[in-house]
Amino acid sequence: MADNNNDVKIYTLSTCGHCRMTKKFLSDCDVEYDFVDVDQLEGEERQAILEDVRKLNPKCSFPTIKIGDRVIVGYKEDEIKEALGIS
Repeated sequence: MADNNNDVKIYTLSTCGHCRMTKKFLSDCDVEYDFVDVDQLEGEERQAILEDVRKLNPKCSFPTIKIGDRVIVGYKEDEIKEALGIS
């Protein structure tokens, strides 16, 4: 069972296969998460979110996953499980 005390946020693109797989994986593990499809935003809102993503991941690639204080870039099931405390 996942430790849902972790604050999970994902920055994604709506067209990104790895982003979709990450969301599905978290849902399959019953992990609650917030996500932002960055490509669906416009103007200042989009710029502000991209600045947030760059602080976590200077390459600004997707998905960028924040679990508590840990940042995982890309769809990496093992790292996501470890960060969530899932075996």
